[in-house]
Parts: sequence; C-alpha cells; structure tokens
Amino acid sequence: MRVMVIVKATKDSEAGVLPDTKILTEMGKFNEQLVNAGVMLAAEGLLPTSKAKRVRFSGARPTVIDGPFAETKELIASFWLWKVRSMDEAVDWLKRSPFGGGMEIEIRPIFEPDDFGANLTPELREQQERLRARVEQQAKS
Repeated sequence: MRVMVIVKATKDSEAGVLPDTKILTEMGKFNEQLVNAGVMLAAEGLLPTSKAKRVRFSGARPTVIDGPFAETKELIASFWLWKVRSMDEAVDWLKRSPFGGGMEIEIRPIFEPDDFGANLTPELREQQERLRARVEQQAKS
C-alpha cells in the first residue's frame, strides 16, 4: 500500500524558519533508512504559505486567493510518499523519525485502482496506467 505522511506546519515553518543542521542531519539519516528499505517513493518540504495561492471553485469562475493562510494547524509543511505493507508498518517507521516537540504527523492511505471498484472502467484503468507510465518516464528525463 502507498501512504502519504503529512507533516503539519508550525508557526516557525510558516515564518520561514529553516531547520538547523542537527535536524537536517538526523532527517537525512532517517530518509536514507527509508530509501535503503525501499519504503520512500518521494519526500519534499514546502515553502511557507506566504508564497502560496489557493484556487476556490464556487460559482461560475474560480477565485485565486494569495497566501499566507491563517490556520497553521490546517497547513502542511512537508510530506513523504511511502510504499509499505500496512498502516502498522507506516506507523512503525514514523516512530523512528527524529520528530519531537509536540509535532503531529498524519498518515493517509492513497487510493489504489481497486479502491474505485466498477467505477474505474477498463478504459479508465488503462488510461490511468498509461499516464502513470508517462509521468515516470518524464521523471527519468
């Protein structure tokens, strides 16, 4: 199964305070363990919402809203994509991470094609597989 591990934003991350060398080193070691175990598919940090935009779809035309956004507890600072055997394995990996200080991290399963049942017709499944292959190819070049 694939999961997204969502690291919530903090006042510091939203203020643009960068992690220090110690946490970057610890996180680098943890990420290396994830890669070596074949768990990590992707990992990225996000810039503060002061550099972000939201697009709200209501009415006839989408509305663009410039950041920053106020509710820090609802914001994301970074994420991983992991491939694990179970949610329990994802939790076990996360427990090894170098987070502390009251951090709260969310783990969410990613939809897999079979989760859509009959709504994902063979034609739609084929399209999804074709697009995924193209994205993987583009990432290599």
